Amino acid sequence: MFVDREHAASQLAEALAAYRGKRPLLLGIPRGGVPMARLIADSLGGELDVVLVRKLGAPWSPELAIGAVDESGVVSLDALADDLPAAYVDEERERQLAVIRRRRASYSALQPAIPVSGRLVIVVDDGLATGATMLAALQALRRKHPARLVCAVPVAPPDTLQRVQAVADEVLCLQVTADFSAVGQFYRHFDEVNDAMVLAALRSPPPDPPR
Repeated sequence: MFVDREHAASQLAEALAAYRGKRPLLLGIPRGGVPMARLIADSLGGELDVVLVRKLGAPWSPELAIGAVDESGVVSLDALADDLPAAYVDEERERQLAVIRRRRASYSALQPAIPVSGRLVIVVDDGLATGATMLAALQALRRKHPARLVCAVPVAPPDTLQRVQAVADEVLCLQVTADFSAVGQFYRHFDEVNDAMVLAALRSPPPDPPR
């Protein structure tokens, strides 16, 4: 059980200590992953940015992912989508792409996207359930040719982790458990992260180096 996202991020930063001083690029998945990535970036002496992906929700349960879409519009679908009408999937894709575009416009007002090519990239989220958004993020980033692609999360079920391990160069997960219903069950406090909090994390300057 993690106290909150800050507690989970501090534990991830300790587990990622081997990358301290190697100028990693921390990419948070909005919204919950971004404040965590800010703390880890500051701990490791890295840079912070976002990777924009959105899950595609099932028509009977919007929180259940049938797949995900990345910023370029590429869709990856889970087996759950096999029996759904193509028209629904297309409409859901457009709905989520509209959210991605709004967020990019908002975040780009603070800083342009940092190039990924040739970088040590660490992708952070507050946990994985189906892993749809993380998989979409990793696949989108792989096409941009990072030097090394790392997934860092506090908690995930083993089957999801296995799928992610096939895409990333390294996966760091603090707690792997099959007793899994939702990410929030592993946090004592799992308050919603809003856009203002994401913008604050992106706006926050890194700490001064020790003298």
